[in-house]
Formats: sequence, C-alpha cells, structure tokens
Amino acid sequence: MTQDEKYMREALKQAKKAYNLGEVPIGCVIVYQGRIIGRGYNRRNTDRNTLAHAEITAINKASKALKDWRLEECSLYVTLEPCQMCAGAIVQARVTETVIGAMNPKAGCGGSILNILEMPEFNHQVIVRRGVLQEDCTSLLNSFFKELRERNKIEKQLRRNAK
Repeated sequence: MTQDEKYMREALKQAKKAYNLGEVPIGCVIVYQGRIIGRGYNRRNTDRNTLAHAEITAINKASKALKDWRLEECSLYVTLEPCQMCAGAIVQARVTETVIGAMNPKAGCGGSILNILEMPEFNHQVIVRRGVLQEDCTSLLNSFFKELRERNKIEKQLRRNAK
C-alpha cells in the first residue's frame, strides 16, 4: 500500500462518518510530517451550515494543530474533488499538495470544471494527484445516491398514499 492509499483510506473513514449521518459521504485528512493533523467530513445538513465541508473542517483543525494558517508542507487527501470554495481555501491555506480520490464533473474545481488548485495566476499553486482509490471513493458516493433516490421514491409514494 502506498502512502497516498494509506491516507486516502483515512479520508474514506471520515467519508463513512458523513454517510452514517445521511450526509453526502466526503472525507478529508491533512498530513504533516507523516502525521494526520486535521480530519473532516461533510456536515452541511447536520450543522445547517454551507461552510461545513470536509476540507474546511480539516483545514481548521490542521491550522489549530500547527498554530498557523499556513499549511505549507502539508498534504490534503479528499475523497471527492473539491468545490470552488474548498479549492480556494486550499490555495489560501498554502497546502503543498492535494490528493483527490474521485473527480466531480458537475462541480469540481480541481481539474473538472475549473482548476483553481493549479492556476498560475495565483501566487500559490498546489501539486495535485488524482484518482487515488478512485473506485472506492466513487463506490461509496454511488451507494449513497442510490439509497437516497430509493428513500426519496418511497417518501414520495407515502405522501401520495396519505392524500
């Protein structure tokens, strides 16, 4: 198992916490000198907070651990390609590298729709690796959305029957 796979498995553990809450299963860990210093998972619905993304939570925790907003020499592992907010936060935090599990062709800003992470116009660019444990990350997301569609279908049927 490579280092990237090891830490992506840790990010998947975080994603499963989100899954268990009924949240879109996205997880993130931040590594500094071989040690995880920040963990996060999606909690937008649970916290009723737009900012409660896995990456933002992990960045906050890592910044506290290092007592600095700069996360230089840190690697961020995330199960789903970051959105524009999270990609911007990763750049702003000066994260050295980001490792992405599954790409997000509908909303990803680490290479799918935009590539905020590697834009030469910014004063900081992030080293990006994509597709680490992609099948595992994608499978978890697919399972979640399949169950969500089934749940929504049942709820719709129940509402119709109640009329």
